[in-house]
Amino acid sequence: MNIKISGGEQEDGIVVGNTYDKYGARNPIVKWIMNGFESALSELVSQASPSSIHEVGCGEGYWVLQWTDKGLSARGCDFSSQVIEMARENSAQRGLSDTLFEVRSVYDLQAPRDCAELIVCCEVLEHLEDPELALAALQRVVTKNLIISVPREPLWCALNLARGKYVFSGGNTPGHIQHWSKAAFVRLVSKYFDVQVVKSPLPWTMLLCRLKP
Repeated sequence: MNIKISGGEQEDGIVVGNTYDKYGARNPIVKWIMNGFESALSELVSQASPSSIHEVGCGEGYWVLQWTDKGLSARGCDFSSQVIEMARENSAQRGLSDTLFEVRSVYDLQAPRDCAELIVCCEVLEHLEDPELALAALQRVVTKNLIISVPREPLWCALNLARGKYVFSGGNTPGHIQHWSKAAFVRLVSKYFDVQVVKSPLPWTMLLCRLKP
């Protein structure tokens, strides 16, 4: 699926969306890595079997559009008005409604407005000043399941360095201000949710969670 991406644009000093088109990449290694991510995410979505999906931090709308194409009821939000405009453009190019996407920060999530059977929050927490406040906000809108992922460190930075990217920042991708190993991320999320499944598509940590009883 070809979509318009931000390419590293910033809003309020924060990098928004994707710095490059990893979904449309021709590099065989990037394609292999992204196939691994998509396979893990698709497996967890299938396991959750949701009647509705709300992607928090949807960026340019890639996954929401993928799920919509498959007949799932999906919508997305992002704090960035710029990236939501891109998501709406990507939606319109497929003849879909621009109402699938709204401008909203993860910190501002509220029930019942933002609730869904499955909340997806992938590649978001590493960008946030206060990830624990974001997890508390996600608690308000998860009614059944949460899928959440972050880059797995130090592997992520090491792989960036191996391909000669972001050398002067130690391989850190622009906009990443939080860093977790797999074990550290599971510990963090377990404070707020019951972690049901842990997946490790290279180089991410991806969790399927439920609300704590």
